[in-house]
Amino acid sequence: MRTKDMRRSVAALAALVVAGACTVEGADVHGGRRQPVRIDVTAMPSGEPKQDDKGVGEGGSGDGGAESPTTAPPSAAPTPTPTPTPPAAPAPPAEVLWSQGDEGLDVRELQARLRQVAWLFAGPTGTYDEPTVRAVEGFQGKRGLPRTGKTDSVTWARLLKMTREPGKWDLYAYGGQPAASPDPRCLTGRVLCISKTSRTLRWMVDGRTLTTVEVRFGSQYTPTREGVFQVDFKSRDHVSTLYDTPMPYAMFFSGGQAVHYSSDFAARGYYGASHGCVNVRDEAAIASLFDQVRNGDKVVVYW
Repeated sequence: MRTKDMRRSVAALAALVVAGACTVEGADVHGGRRQPVRIDVTAMPSGEPKQDDKGVGEGGSGDGGAESPTTAPPSAAPTPTPTPTPPAAPAPPAEVLWSQGDEGLDVRELQARLRQVAWLFAGPTGTYDEPTVRAVEGFQGKRGLPRTGKTDSVTWARLLKMTREPGKWDLYAYGGQPAASPDPRCLTGRVLCISKTSRTLRWMVDGRTLTTVEVRFGSQYTPTREGVFQVDFKSRDHVSTLYDTPMPYAMFFSGGQAVHYSSDFAARGYYGASHGCVNVRDEAAIASLFDQVRNGDKVVVYW
């Protein structure tokens, strides 16, 4: 074969390869005859990696047909198991502050506050008695608290929110206040020594106190006069001609003002006032004083 013909055959073969033909005509240089030459195009490298049906996953090697491992999709984060909440510990029982039989100023304040909310009508006495127990039970039951009758910290806190701080005479509305020291003018002779500060009357003879009673005075519009006086006259079953009210065991010392028993004072305590007289609420005590005091005995009214 001539060189020119050989070149043509090679060119044709290359064209067929490019075109992807399965067979081309070629020459058998050994036999002199033209034999069909079968060319497997698929066996020739194409420059592209061979893929199987599954394909090459992300990160594959692309090495011309080697299967690359398939990368699994990232799994979802596991849902954390919630930690069970332990049951709340039961609240500790409320501390008992005062109960039946207790005495003192704190009990007076409790009673005074119970009076403000109309659960107690007697006292304050300073003694945690049966009426106080019933008043506390009623207050507790009205507010859904255990009806123990004992004043615990929860009951006390609720009562504090509903009431004001009692004044001195709220605490001693029904007595119990200590008597003030006697005025120096009371230290000689026979004297009804009357203190407006402590609201007490001392019956004194030669500086010695024989009797002490609680007393009430006039209001700001009808004040009890202060100073040194003497008993002008006594009237056991006196009735006021000005106010038409009884004034038993009256001992007059300054015009129409007298020391006498008052049923209103006995009933209402310091929630009322006199018209200027010195009221005594202890009827037995004033009856005894009436028998001891004489006309002309000294009367000292002071702060």
